[in-house]
Amino acid sequence: MKYIQRFCIVMVGLSVMSICATSAAEVQTKTIQYSDGDVELTGFLAWDDTLTGPQPGVLVAHEWWGLEKHAQDRAKKLAGLGYVAFALDMYGEGKSTEHAAEATAWSAQVRENLESWVQRARAGLQVLTSQENVDGDRIAAIGYCFGGATVMQLAYSGAELKGVVSFHGSLPVATATQAQATKAKVLICHGADDPFIPKERIAQFQEMLTAGNVDWQMVSYSGTVHSFTNPDADQHGMEGVAYNKASDERSWAHMREFLNEIFETQ
Repeated sequence: MKYIQRFCIVMVGLSVMSICATSAAEVQTKTIQYSDGDVELTGFLAWDDTLTGPQPGVLVAHEWWGLEKHAQDRAKKLAGLGYVAFALDMYGEGKSTEHAAEATAWSAQVRENLESWVQRARAGLQVLTSQENVDGDRIAAIGYCFGGATVMQLAYSGAELKGVVSFHGSLPVATATQAQATKAKVLICHGADDPFIPKERIAQFQEMLTAGNVDWQMVSYSGTVHSFTNPDADQHGMEGVAYNKASDERSWAHMREFLNEIFETQ
């Protein structure tokens, strides 16, 4: 009897270890080296290795700080939902900074040339769609802050995207041509008290998308300022920049519902 008891305990222990090992093995990550012309880039790929067959892909565009922990964590969370997520590199060599002046300079350098800005984003999109476990007909892009503007510009370029999600993005206003070229559905998750986005720009942004027959929706979160999804936002000590846990969770839930809609999943 004692032998049987010991055997059962051992088997239960092995089962628990097996379950833990399986759980730990679900989300896998790796860095991917790629390029945009002469610029060497380093992106971050995340996927669930327990899933079989091609899965929907989600491109993740980082904040103006660069490809840091926030974007990588979001890619891993997306992988946990069953998507293949690729956090692209908009600055080169996967670099990031904690200094606002440096982030401002890097993002401004990218934004000064719209064609090269879109080309850099498309280079990341190409990496995502080239993965064997990605369904190329079900692709979306999400972005934060500078990354929110990046995915909007990608959509304006006519990229084959089912949808884009901008979190506390700068909301670049589309031209009539850009709006008409947009194939993606659009979800905007916005801090109602974001001091960096003038209300006039919001109105123009919405007006041009509507004129172009773009399927868009915008959710504004009260008591919420810029960078509300980044738990480390407060560390920068910038006025008008702060993490908001409730708005972060609500916007993530809104994104999940949106992805289910565009990918026709549950």
